[in-house]
Amino acid sequence: MQSFPNAGGGAIVEAMAARIVENKAYLSEIDGKIGDGDHGVNMAKGFGMAAERLKDRDASLADAFALLGEVLMGEIGGSMGPLYGMTFTEFAEAIEGRDAIDAALFSTMLHKGLEGVQSIGSAKVGDKTLLDTFVPAVEAFDAANAEGKSFAEALDALVAAAEKGRDSTIDLVAKIGRASRLGERSRGVLDAGATSCAMILKSLADGAKARLA
Repeated sequence: MQSFPNAGGGAIVEAMAARIVENKAYLSEIDGKIGDGDHGVNMAKGFGMAAERLKDRDASLADAFALLGEVLMGEIGGSMGPLYGMTFTEFAEAIEGRDAIDAALFSTMLHKGLEGVQSIGSAKVGDKTLLDTFVPAVEAFDAANAEGKSFAEALDALVAAAEKGRDSTIDLVAKIGRASRLGERSRGVLDAGATSCAMILKSLADGAKARLA
């Protein structure tokens, strides 16, 4: 049974943070087309602060998720802070105290994070939000597991579905948040939250795959 250790997994969160910081301008540019234009700035600020605090700590994945969740919920502005903050806090709780993370526990973690997001807002798939990335990604991971695929293959399925979900937001009309005021004019642009969510899930999957044993 493939799994990866919780210990030392903080490096996954540091790599995730580097990806978000690197894409700060891109995420804000997308957001600026139909939103406030601050998504990349806020995300880079929160993830960057968390990475700075994780540096040289050799944190477990659970501890790193908990710290990231805390920073995003308490120290950055915008609507995405609480949403992602809740996601990572729930991720942390799902794997806290566990030595190894196998596909079943990883699925539990994903579901808890997703439920955390859904408990805050009223968005659903099709509303042009991060859920258009997150929900199909989790469903694809579970489907791959149910089909008897390996943990690594299920992670590949997760990433492919996340990216497909992200791309689907181009053709959607925003139903939630500031962009919803634009109605039809919000069509034709990627959703910034769906885009950052795809980056986060890709970094998480890459980090997990690299540590599988």
